Amino acid sequence: MTELISSPAVAYAAEHTTPLTGQLAEVAAWTQENTDAPQMMSGLAETRLLQALIVVGGARRVLEIGTFTGLGALAMAEVLPDDGRVVTLELDADRAARAQEFFDASPVGEKIELVVGSALDTLPGLEGPFDLVYIDAWKADYPAYYAAVMPKLAQRGVIVADNLFRAGGALDSQATDEGNVGIREFAAVVQADERVDNVLLTVGDGQMLVWRRG
Repeated sequence: MTELISSPAVAYAAEHTTPLTGQLAEVAAWTQENTDAPQMMSGLAETRLLQALIVVGGARRVLEIGTFTGLGALAMAEVLPDDGRVVTLELDADRAARAQEFFDASPVGEKIELVVGSALDTLPGLEGPFDLVYIDAWKADYPAYYAAVMPKLAQRGVIVADNLFRAGGALDSQATDEGNVGIREFAAVVQADERVDNVLLTVGDGQMLVWRRG
């Protein structure tokens, strides 16, 4: 992540971003201390960016692919209106159970619906439209996620896809593991899709924003 942007710039940005507080800070701390891959958790900049997109876009229905320990879902639920809803998909049953405990303990937990199982299996059964779709799951499947969610994206909806840099791996044409290949294929598919416009932001590990054209 930080290899792509100077460390002083990353530190300066963090110092000038609203820190996580309350339950969000507790979930972040628990994840850092109790999981083998805390880097899978949404970072501060990504979390605040998602909240900003919901606020400025007036989103009410959000889809998240990849719950992990629930930080992203909770952060998005916090800024949704009272009738807003986050549907979050998680493959790993143990992670889902831990996330559900956090949701149950949260005053915004009632806004969150957790679906356990393979996203590619559960996505077809979800009813759109969604105002914001956040993709942060198995990287090799990003092209398939994109194909599945585009028909469910609201007319003025936004897709946000995380980890487009993969700490520099996606930029290396010699990195041929399925995750890097999947990310590069996703980026190419989006870039060539005449239905949408997009921007790849140098936020965190690379955030691709996609919205319908016109």
